[in-house]
Amino acid sequence: MPEIEYILGHLNYWLFTVLMMTGLYIVVAKGNLIKKIVGLNLFQSAVFMFYISLGKITGGTAPIFPLDMRIDPATVYTNPLPHVLILTGIVVGIATTSLGLALIVRIREEYNTIEEDEILGIEKELVAQENRTLGDAMGGRA
Repeated sequence: MPEIEYILGHLNYWLFTVLMMTGLYIVVAKGNLIKKIVGLNLFQSAVFMFYISLGKITGGTAPIFPLDMRIDPATVYTNPLPHVLILTGIVVGIATTSLGLALIVRIREEYNTIEEDEILGIEKELVAQENRTLGDAMGGRA
């Protein structure tokens, strides 16, 4: 029975781990660039929830001092630092997501696809064509 209590007591960590690994799997396994962005956001959200859960203290109150500034030393406060860091992380995550989506739009305009395998094939074809053109130009001079 102690094993069940341990697992249920740490359920949030198990859920964060599953969510994080799901996001990582999507980033690594999927070839669609939009799906990769979604996987990154899923991974990022799991990290955010993990840090926020670390900041919670059982029986702790919000770290707001009373107006009369008479602080009871027995009062337990919840740590606000993880919440502040995650707020900054959310802003950075939104900026990163918007940049990634803007890049995907430009890639779509250039290659007419957002599938990674197709883009790599087109790039390989372009490099081979450039090498042939360069070889023809060098061969014509010799």
